[in-house]
Amino acid sequence: MKLRMNSPRCGIAPALLLAALAAFSLPVHAKDEPRELRLHVGRTMPSLHVTVADFEGPEQVLKGDAVTVPKPEKPQVPDSVVGAHVGGKAGRRDALTLQWKGAWFASLRLVAAKPMDLRPYLPDGTVEFDLNVVDMAKAGLSFAMGCGKDCGRKLPYVLPSRALQGKGWQHLSFSLQCFARDGNDFSAVTQPFVVDSSGTGEVAVANVKIVRKGQPNASCPDYRTESVTPTPLNQVWALEWWMQRHEKKLDDIRQLQAAGLKPELIFIGDSITQGWENGGKPVWAQRYAKHNALALGFGGDHTENVLWRLQNGELDGIAPKVAVMMIGTNNTGDRLEDPRTTAAGVKRLVEEIRTRLPSTKLLLLAVFPRGEKPDDPLRRLNDRLNGLISGYADGRNVFFLNINETLTNPDGTLSRDVMPDLLHLSEKGYALWAASMEPTLQQLLSQP
Repeated sequence: MKLRMNSPRCGIAPALLLAALAAFSLPVHAKDEPRELRLHVGRTMPSLHVTVADFEGPEQVLKGDAVTVPKPEKPQVPDSVVGAHVGGKAGRRDALTLQWKGAWFASLRLVAAKPMDLRPYLPDGTVEFDLNVVDMAKAGLSFAMGCGKDCGRKLPYVLPSRALQGKGWQHLSFSLQCFARDGNDFSAVTQPFVVDSSGTGEVAVANVKIVRKGQPNASCPDYRTESVTPTPLNQVWALEWWMQRHEKKLDDIRQLQAAGLKPELIFIGDSITQGWENGGKPVWAQRYAKHNALALGFGGDHTENVLWRLQNGELDGIAPKVAVMMIGTNNTGDRLEDPRTTAAGVKRLVEEIRTRLPSTKLLLLAVFPRGEKPDDPLRRLNDRLNGLISGYADGRNVFFLNINETLTNPDGTLSRDVMPDLLHLSEKGYALWAASMEPTLQQLLSQP
């Protein structure tokens, strides 16, 4: 049965109803659970073990005082190093230290030998730990919790963790709700605490515990509104170039204006759109340079990052005939976002473009397929997303086009000559994109 809080037939006060539902959702054995779970306080809880992982080596268990993730026979990142050891620079034997250098990915995890039931610690529980950021100038942290397939989420803490460098031990407390989404099952948590990063850095953690009635001292984004809340891309690997690229695009627009040239066509999106400047450059020169076209694609962008860019100058002073937009695969891929939430971000972008460019025709593209096979979990998320955003077309100002069958084999699989990494396009892929879109694009460009 579904209860509607705004239903006039519901005679229970909302506050009382929420309290009743919260009480009803707790297991009957909640009172028998300890006030706190000491995951790693002085030593690791016997039912847990510490592991270390990187981008390409096998995950390693920390059995003694130190461990390093071994390199495969043919590593993609041969100079990277990821390891961990017991203790911190302050000589604390109760600390766990993660060190990494030139790494695409580095992770320190507390892994449960048997899944843990954390439901008694919701909704008022906290994840608490002490953190010593030793080196974070070229890195940034995120925290995570794993409760099974597609359960739990990553909590970004890149900029705050950089700000803590050199400040010694700090106590952090996050609401357990920061790691939960609607529908998650916290009855079988397999990784109750995870620290992730990339780049080069060193960090130590100690006194890791889950408290039933805790007091958070650090905030987290609301996953339900994250896709529509404008923000720059604050990923470790993007911090050195993302804002510079934004400023460069603003300068490109100013130069076009100074030369009396008006962009008739713009492309808006993520790394797939940015690829018009790389693998797709020959196709771009042949088809779109004559329109003084602009490629406003930034690698790694989610819907909220594009929204920030559009609100901070990338549409100012231009009035193109057509804007082509494809966005969303990083929302679904990076944080396994519910397609409905991603679709809300796309809709917000459509509204922003229509407001700022009222005379421009918007061609909204279906998010391209990813993963080798049709049943790839991320591709299925994108398929659901495409079904939602197709409804944003009105046939007058906003148009929807799905060219995904052009990019796949007859059986729905992807070829590496079209998408070498099963996500980004080759020059052949960009040629297929352009040819498939050409009839629709020319029709829109020719309209008065």
